Amino acid sequence: MQSKSFSALILIAVLALVASNSLYIVDETERAIKLRFGQIVESDIQPGLHFKIPVLNTIRKFDARVLTMDARPQRYLTLEKKAVIVDSFIKWRIANVQAYYEATSGDELVASRLLAPRVDEGLRNQFGERTMYEVVSGERDEIMTELTSKLNTITKAELGIEIRDIRVKRIDLPPEVSHAVYERMNTERQREAREHRSQGKELAEGIRADADRQRQIILAEAFRESERIRGEGDATAASTYAQAYTQDPEFYSFVRSLEAYRNTFNNRDDIMVIEPDSDFFNYLKQASPAK
Repeated sequence: MQSKSFSALILIAVLALVASNSLYIVDETERAIKLRFGQIVESDIQPGLHFKIPVLNTIRKFDARVLTMDARPQRYLTLEKKAVIVDSFIKWRIANVQAYYEATSGDELVASRLLAPRVDEGLRNQFGERTMYEVVSGERDEIMTELTSKLNTITKAELGIEIRDIRVKRIDLPPEVSHAVYERMNTERQREAREHRSQGKELAEGIRADADRQRQIILAEAFRESERIRGEGDATAASTYAQAYTQDPEFYSFVRSLEAYRNTFNNRDDIMVIEPDSDFFNYLKQASPAK
């Protein structure tokens, strides 16, 4: 009985070992291939529980998620032969597991080394067909879309890799070009500043001349109006004097004489010499009552 129990335990252990080596699980984020002595016998195994023959079959699993390859900054020439330094990255994933394994042996580093020169050549061609302005601002999205489409067709056929997206993180100018661009921009801004100052000076002179002209017009109109008012005042005064004179000529003559005396003798040191038979004394004799 003991030997039978021991044999049963051994059989169960062997069966468990065989089962553990015969069953395998492919995760949802993975793709797998089945090898038999290094030859692919089943490719693109989908997620789930699967069976293999121990010893004869080997399972290789690969990450099926979208991966990122950060490319090294590279120097490219634009259509006008101006150098730019481009920093980019690539989003890719495995599209054909068998082709990917045959091209890279399932090594992501090998895949990155195979992708890098293809992306580099594609960017070089795209930048070489466009001007500096187009690659910096005008057509960057168009460049990336076109390049992604072209490379995706090539890498799918050659590497089993799908290029999901290619993006440029930044575009810089080489130090020597940056200095030249800065100097040119500085010169251009100074020229614009001089033009603005010149235009402002001309505008200020025009405004000043117009203000002087308006001032002369206002002064002339004011002088004309003042002369008109003064003439009307003089006319009114003359009319008033004439009316007053016609009412009592003798009194008016007397008042005018007093005003003349007051204007003449406005200082205590002033002296007037009058003859005894002058009109002044005759008027006083007539005006004084007889004693």
